[in-house]
Amino acid sequence: MLSQFESMSPVMAALLAGSVAALTTALGAMPALFIERLGARTHDMLLGFGAGVMLAASAFSLVLPGIEAAQALGIGQWSSGSLVGVSLLFGAALLLWMDRSIPHEHFIKGAEGGSSQRIKRTWLFVFAICLHNLPEGIAIGVGFANDMGQGIALATGIAVQDIPEGLVVSVALIAAGYRRAVAVMVGMVSGLIEPVGAVAGAAVVTTLPLLLPIGLGFAAGAMLYVVSHEIIPESHRQGHEHSATSGLMVGFVVMMLLDTALA
Repeated sequence: MLSQFESMSPVMAALLAGSVAALTTALGAMPALFIERLGARTHDMLLGFGAGVMLAASAFSLVLPGIEAAQALGIGQWSSGSLVGVSLLFGAALLLWMDRSIPHEHFIKGAEGGSSQRIKRTWLFVFAICLHNLPEGIAIGVGFANDMGQGIALATGIAVQDIPEGLVVSVALIAAGYRRAVAVMVGMVSGLIEPVGAVAGAAVVTTLPLLLPIGLGFAAGAMLYVVSHEIIPESHRQGHEHSATSGLMVGFVVMMLLDTALA
């Protein structure tokens, strides 16, 4: 599989990997056509699993390679860590600004962001999903621009966690009162932002190689913001913290193994 990706440009490889991630999201959403609801404990465990994958991806696939990329440019150890750290904070700050500016609705917590009185609730959920998935796509693209093996590991981990994510999104929409077909359709298309983010991330970093450590740190910060602000609070809100934490630990280990085995 690595040899096939190595024959592609980073942008094309990112587009393919981002499309696969979008496809797994769609596949994960399809069982909601037949599942009435997910148990709260299962729901929170699946969210925790996704959080664990994203945490490990941020550390092993983004932050550490970002520091290595900065050092390869001749930047000192302290300066390399500082550059990636500041980029990480900027990535989180952008997501914070988007979270406060773009109207969206959480499955449990309700509406957030700007005024949403004139926007249908379905679109509020779509905006929330895009805020969640965009950093994943950017991370895939920047990962491929850095190293093909790293990109494959990162994309594989994200694709794996997108399967339960698509199911959780669709079932949550059904529980919120949406028709089953509409809920599944929204769940299936929710991953389409990932190939867009992947291409953008790969194109920018490939065009300006000096931005590679900055891009890796930025993507890590955006993902960490989503994990801390969105996924973990949602997974703990119904009182199943132990199940959510167990899922997080398993997801972290799965992503760690993928990174060390494929990168």
